[in-house]
Amino acid sequence: MLKERIGFIGGGKMGEALIKGVLRAKLSSSDKIIVSDVDKKRCQILEKETGIQTTQENDKVISDADIIILAIKPNVMGKILEELESNITSKHLVVSIAAGIPLNFIESFLNEGCRAIRVMPNTPCLVGETAAAYALGKNATLNDGELVGQILNAVGKSFLLEEKQLDAVTGLSGSGPAFIYMVIEALTDGGVKMGLPRDVSTQLAAQTALGAAKMVLEAGMHIGELKDSVTSPGGTTIEGLHALEKGGVRDALINAVEVATKKSKKLGKTFSKHKK
Repeated sequence: MLKERIGFIGGGKMGEALIKGVLRAKLSSSDKIIVSDVDKKRCQILEKETGIQTTQENDKVISDADIIILAIKPNVMGKILEELESNITSKHLVVSIAAGIPLNFIESFLNEGCRAIRVMPNTPCLVGETAAAYALGKNATLNDGELVGQILNAVGKSFLLEEKQLDAVTGLSGSGPAFIYMVIEALTDGGVKMGLPRDVSTQLAAQTALGAAKMVLEAGMHIGELKDSVTSPGGTTIEGLHALEKGGVRDALINAVEVATKKSKKLGKTFSKHKK
């Protein structure tokens, strides 16, 4: 169990998922977690479902917690940090899960010696299956990184990377769920076209994607080997794979990750450092 108290600025769905993951993994107890949110009803829901302390005062989170997780929208990050900058000290570890906001923007609001870590999670965090990456700020230590890794691993898998690689993470696993949903939807439509009821086709497509992903993560085989293990000479699968290659599915998915990555880089450049 972590000895540090954890505070969340923002009690939305991503923050809630992290809180529940931390409690489920017994990394912390409800009496050592505090959340602030402007929505009083949201605070009441979180208190009822998790037993944590909530407040509508961000300053209260800063004074009570050691790890501050900024679970807020990118467009309000500057405003929130400007309000809190005088209260954040070197005792705090500041963790941002806001997409696209670079560390140098966050650090420009912090006092000398303050530690910051930038995280890129994805929405399957909500079901305990996030694929996340994180990068250390200039003052953050490897121990800080281990703490954040423990928190993220409570809701999926996480990887410590250099910040310059986080845009590619955004393009792959940040945007990736939408790409996979499109694949599942298309497979579902294919099943319906061939005579399956839509509800059954959807369940078969989603379970097939889940099972295939689990095989990749757990079977210890190269993806190509797994693909070949399904593909019998002269069989149905090779016909389907040929159709996918002709349709450019592989190129389309590669291009999707590329353009999403480039968009993430472009968005990151729009954040200017705070001038104290």
